[in-house]
Amino acid sequence: MPTDTPRKIATVKKTGRIIEALQKRGSAGITEIADDVGFSKSTVHGHLATLHEDGMVVKEGHKYRLSLRFLDIAESVKRTVAKHDIVREQVRELADATGEVVHFGAKEEGRVVYIEKSRGDSAVQTKSRIGGRMPMHSTGLGKAMLAELPAADVERIVAEHGLEQRTEHTITDVEELYAELEETAERGYSIDDEENIPGIRCIGMAVSVPETEVIGALSISGPSQRMTDERIEDELQPKLAQAANVIEVNSLYS
Repeated sequence: MPTDTPRKIATVKKTGRIIEALQKRGSAGITEIADDVGFSKSTVHGHLATLHEDGMVVKEGHKYRLSLRFLDIAESVKRTVAKHDIVREQVRELADATGEVVHFGAKEEGRVVYIEKSRGDSAVQTKSRIGGRMPMHSTGLGKAMLAELPAADVERIVAEHGLEQRTEHTITDVEELYAELEETAERGYSIDDEENIPGIRCIGMAVSVPETEVIGALSISGPSQRMTDERIEDELQPKLAQAANVIEVNSLYS
């Protein structure tokens, strides 16, 4: 009987698990990886040997690590989102100008994915990392993008991922989230008011190109005592808008 469910290849899924284990460990031997993923050592060895032959992993003694080919892959993926040298330049300039943590992220399968990050001189340490994924409803980046999406898309994302409570301030009520997104769309920027990390406030702004879906968002994050409403409106919002415009114009004509 025909089915709409695509056929899944178990071998490919196993390879993916092994790559993820190497990503987390940095470097590991066959036994360590086998213990992590729950496969036999012979299975792990076969996958690693194939990956090594294809240049995807490097063998150093009895340990394996991901090869630098993943850097090239990562850069290629970044370029599909926006003109990445411009994104990197604007993120760094924003961090230098504000002294805070600046991110650029994109939406993928209902999550925010960090694509670029820079820390200013006064920035607090955060655990965010390039390639890391976060919920959309609790982050400045995510709310900025959600506010630009059709209502049906927002409903689908909420239905699929829910509204995880990250802190005591996280919005976990659907109607409250919709009201927040409406306000975000009206003023042109989002606010993460300690909703993702306690003590951290964030302003986010969507980056869009005409006749396409929003391509990403920029955000500036810092301690709540520095990220006052007055500073956000008077200083940070204009800087964020200028950087977003530079990325949009360069993406449009690239």
